[in-house]
Amino acid sequence: MIPNISTIELFQLSSGDRFSLQIYKFSGIQPGKKVYLQANLHGAEIVGNAVINQLIEFLMTLDSNQLAGEIWLVPVCNPLGTNQRNHCFSTGRFNSYDGRNWNRIFWDYEPECEDLNTFAQSQINLQPDEIRKNYLARIQSAFDTHLEKLQSPSGLPVDELYRYRLQSLCLDANYIIDIHSSSNQAIDYLFCFHSREESAKAFLLDYGILLTEYGGETFDEAFMKPWLVLENKLAQLGKKIKFDLDSWTLELGSGMVMNPESVQKGVLGIKNYLAHKGVLEIPGFPLTATSSHQVKFIPKGQTQIYYATAGGMVQSRVPLGSSIKAGQLLYQLLSFNKDKKLPTLIDVCAQADGLVYTVSTNHAVNEGEHVISIMLS
Repeated sequence: MIPNISTIELFQLSSGDRFSLQIYKFSGIQPGKKVYLQANLHGAEIVGNAVINQLIEFLMTLDSNQLAGEIWLVPVCNPLGTNQRNHCFSTGRFNSYDGRNWNRIFWDYEPECEDLNTFAQSQINLQPDEIRKNYLARIQSAFDTHLEKLQSPSGLPVDELYRYRLQSLCLDANYIIDIHSSSNQAIDYLFCFHSREESAKAFLLDYGILLTEYGGETFDEAFMKPWLVLENKLAQLGKKIKFDLDSWTLELGSGMVMNPESVQKGVLGIKNYLAHKGVLEIPGFPLTATSSHQVKFIPKGQTQIYYATAGGMVQSRVPLGSSIKAGQLLYQLLSFNKDKKLPTLIDVCAQADGLVYTVSTNHAVNEGEHVISIMLS
């Protein structure tokens, strides 16, 4: 297959240069689901770009009869964040114009749907596909009202210009995969919405953070939240259904580096997931290990971040991926002072059992900065 490659403009800079996105669209002969993948929403999290590149190369080896539906791939989905630098370090997690996290800005339809109960009651006797079609039309109509603001003489701030143009690519998708990595150093894991745990197995990752509460401002939440709320409302009315819709955030390794193992896991997991969902028909997939694969899910509220209790240098820290026990030494903090005293060495011990899933890249920390994060057992 050869992709249809298109470009959409995001915004123009004072220099006259323009930031834009490039989209690679693969379409199969047979109709089917729409899959949307993006990478690099946070500027330093670049692993997903390698994953998407390898997926593009792989899809180009397939025949169009091996794809049911369409797959849209958007690498470098945030060029402004990707190009932010402090010396030789990538930043790009926060919008330099307003300080907001690039993944806390997205439009969520659910707060605008004031008559959800009435709508749900009107759909009780319909099939899930028809309900989805009707609800999607409502979401799209509300979104189009916001899109009109792009043409307003008063204009929009950068974050809103960006979010509406990015979200316009995927409102009608069935499956969304947003590829991230840690801003620091991290293991490979995913974020999973409640009731989608079975599908998560297909990514073949060992750990997942389970989302049971969500505000709707992250990219995955903004897509999925309206549908989960509708599922809950229909269930309250006696109609239990689960739409064939998924939204995933894959956290693949560490920031600012292309970890080959994380890239490999990402490519394999996404291929397996798409085969599991019937989007791709490829030999050997889905892998036979999919149904028996075990993902250890940790509710989001059962993670613990350790912040530096004083400024200093981190040493003797337990390795990333370590299983730890309560009372075990996690790290030492070598703390200096301006009080005519010798430096002090502070031992920091685990408060509970768990798994080390992220650690700070910088071993020099100010008081209150992140040092280590634990998935609690």
